[in-house]
Amino acid sequence: MRSTGFRRRLIVLSACSLVLTACGSDNDAASGKTRITVNCMPPKSARVDHALFAEDVASFEKQNPDIDVVAHDAFPCQDPKTFDAKLAGGQMENVFYTYFTDAKHVVDIGQAADLTPYLKKLKSYGTIRKELRDIYTVDGKVYGIPRTGYSMGLIYNRKLFEKAGLDPDKPPTTWEEVRADAKKIAELGGGTVGYADYSAQNQGGWHFTAELYSHGGDVVSPDGRKATIATPEGRAVLKNLHDMRWVDDSMGSKQLLILNDVQQLMGSGKLGMYLAAPDNIPILVKEKGGDYKDLAIAPMPGGKGTLIGGDGYMFHKGDSPAQIRAGLKWLDHMFLTPGEGFLGDYARAKRRDAPVGLPEPRLFTGAADAKDQRIKMANANIPVENYRAFLDGNQHLRMRIEPPKAQQIYSVLDGAVSAVLTKKDADIDALLDDASGKIDSILARS
Repeated sequence: MRSTGFRRRLIVLSACSLVLTACGSDNDAASGKTRITVNCMPPKSARVDHALFAEDVASFEKQNPDIDVVAHDAFPCQDPKTFDAKLAGGQMENVFYTYFTDAKHVVDIGQAADLTPYLKKLKSYGTIRKELRDIYTVDGKVYGIPRTGYSMGLIYNRKLFEKAGLDPDKPPTTWEEVRADAKKIAELGGGTVGYADYSAQNQGGWHFTAELYSHGGDVVSPDGRKATIATPEGRAVLKNLHDMRWVDDSMGSKQLLILNDVQQLMGSGKLGMYLAAPDNIPILVKEKGGDYKDLAIAPMPGGKGTLIGGDGYMFHKGDSPAQIRAGLKWLDHMFLTPGEGFLGDYARAKRRDAPVGLPEPRLFTGAADAKDQRIKMANANIPVENYRAFLDGNQHLRMRIEPPKAQQIYSVLDGAVSAVLTKKDADIDALLDDASGKIDSILARS
């Protein structure tokens, strides 16, 4: 995101890669241990994270000598093209990574183990934010455990705000203010873009959804059967993008952008604002040439809602009770103990020169959250004051998960977003009506 123990696990992984089903057996016949396979170990190319993950697995096995953890590394952690096939073919790990949007689908196709009878084995369960726990709860039964969560906000360049005569300590809170600030930043010239947005590879639809939530709208009806985008809120999203692009000229002439394009613009100091989660900030610095002191994040403009996402782990339907108990103990050790483990050992992260102090993920509540935040702030090595507006503003926003059939819907919405950014005479009502019909067809096939 290892040691003699790491070398041993690589040898086991090599054998298990050939016959994964053998690794799913409850006990290692030679040792009598409960064996679990897990995925989403950082790849070897991410040397520091890979090593830290292995260190934590090794420490878990030392504390639990009756459990053998076989970690599979991969990037990305989940390949949508093979995910269902692995599940159906019995090839999935005992404890496997999922996006929040996968949870109900995995349950619906009958591939998830019911964790409800074993939750007492997960010490952290009651400390995790309820809205995240609910994502993995279907018909009153728990089928997964959240690991991280994020919410969308507005990343902005403090240096460009100052150059444009704007107050970097008072970021825009409405879309009208975003538009006005973007125009001032673009007027700096020299190829500077005030505001950028995605409009290809499903990413335009993803951002349309986030922006619709910020206006108080929704993508589909509460029963999940009909599109609800041809509304005043949906029109406001597209009208705002159209006007920033064509009336204000604050979005630049190059469109059909995706994540990497926008990050490159921001890292190079040529972009004022874009929507993203806080985890973009280290990427902007480490990979795109940005500087932590210049980068800040504010809450989603509009004040009504924001899109949240994240990931967690589910357990294969064929897991034995011993494997479920072992897997839950592993999750506590690796990810869910404040201030400790792969995601929470902030002191170790600081020693390894990893960024500490980002406002998210914010997984816990109550005393657990207070402890996690206290340890994080004690080890912070980036300017946490740049994220205060985001933390404060999020307290007043409705947190909204992605719609059902999200990727299929995003593909449809890409067309509407790209049209208003590439065609000055785009018919917004016609675009929304056309997208609504296509989304209705997707939902009808559910």
